[in-house]
Amino acid sequence: MINPGIFREYDIRGRAETDLADPDVRAIGLALASLLTERGATTIALGQDVRLTSPRIAGTLTETLLSRGISIVDVGTVPTPLLYYALFALPVSGGVMVTASHNPSPDNGIKMAIGRETIYGADIAILRDRAIGFSRSAPPPSSVPRGTRSHASLRERYIREIAGKLGPLPLVAGRPLRVVVDCGNATAGLLVRDLYAALGVEADYLFEEPDGRFPNHHPDPTIPENLAVLIRTIREKKADLGIAFDGDSDRIGACDGTGQILFGDQLMALFAEDLLKKRPGSRIISEVKASRFLYDRIRELGGIPDMYKAGHSLIKARMKETKAPLAGEMSGHIFFADEYYGYDDALYAGARLMALVARSGRPLSEMVAEFPRTFSTPELRRECPDEAKFAVVERLKERLSARSLEINAIDGIRVEFSDGWGLIRASNTQPALVLRFEGNTPARLDEIRNLLTGELARAMESEGLDPSMATRDATHH
Repeated sequence: MINPGIFREYDIRGRAETDLADPDVRAIGLALASLLTERGATTIALGQDVRLTSPRIAGTLTETLLSRGISIVDVGTVPTPLLYYALFALPVSGGVMVTASHNPSPDNGIKMAIGRETIYGADIAILRDRAIGFSRSAPPPSSVPRGTRSHASLRERYIREIAGKLGPLPLVAGRPLRVVVDCGNATAGLLVRDLYAALGVEADYLFEEPDGRFPNHHPDPTIPENLAVLIRTIREKKADLGIAFDGDSDRIGACDGTGQILFGDQLMALFAEDLLKKRPGSRIISEVKASRFLYDRIRELGGIPDMYKAGHSLIKARMKETKAPLAGEMSGHIFFADEYYGYDDALYAGARLMALVARSGRPLSEMVAEFPRTFSTPELRRECPDEAKFAVVERLKERLSARSLEINAIDGIRVEFSDGWGLIRASNTQPALVLRFEGNTPARLDEIRNLLTGELARAMESEGLDPSMATRDATHH
């Protein structure tokens, strides 16, 4: 039977050869075809990332969907943002992307959209239940005509559109902006050189050759060690900034000209200030892992700060609901509905960041230095089994509520103090808890972290887990 644990909050992910073997992919395809048909989606775009198992999974999905009357426009091996772009650029009523994003190379997964909206939550649960049913017994013969398959390349159209909106960028001190770009041997290398050349920047590219084994470093820009070569090269080349991408190019990492890493909330503060100059009073969305200074900054600039749940599909749904022009997560998902389509596109976010820096005429490091000084951890991950992680968070909530602490429970547990905050939530994509802490001083940061991880250890112990997991780094990304 298919492993129900691969069905996550907003996509499907698992080990490619065991969780997504051909029979499993066929069951998922049959379930997806039934849901697409019910929602009136008869033609979809289909893309895949550079993982070694993606062609097999995409091929099995294609054959299964065609057999159930779903027509497919194959957009090839592309970054996930190009699959999202296809939902606007092609006459399709949905989309499928074969990718495991930033997961390890043995993994793979499937992101799905009906209409122009990625499916998540209840719809993923429907897919799970149907796929389990199809994996237990053979489906009835199809009674509909077979779908048709065609191919489309959107690469040049995508590049022209972004370059037309943003380029050419202004010169900086009489020269082009200097950028170092780390492609991580992933999907960004398929087109980012041509895209950024069209903007008129001077760029050096690292690990540009797509290789689904990711031989140089793991393509997850939220992990500082993955940016080591980028930082070194920025300094060697005296670049103005550096940009990195995750495996499917929907998440961005960035560094200033000194090599300092900019986290997602710092990027959002820059983008918010830039946007609110032309769209005053706008609502700007971020998530529970973001620093308090971001929400304070949006408010100071005359915007409406909106703290919401983590997760790219959840954020996109919130943007649509509130008509917000900008949203972003600590993980580097940045969503522009301002002059763009409202989906998470790290290639476009990188272009917006370069445009912002070039127009300002100021070093990025100088802009970031103006932010309030706080002390925070990066996003931390702690091993916790999928079947236990939500129960652990609930037990933690009970313990902290008994201490009369100020708790925001919109997504996990965010505890607010007058001089800092801490967050513990269950990951939607991995068997892990996600933690982040911030304080106005290093000592206060340590106090908040120690208080909450101590309570987490006791909550884990209450659920029959090893309490040392509360302070032990996860061994996977």
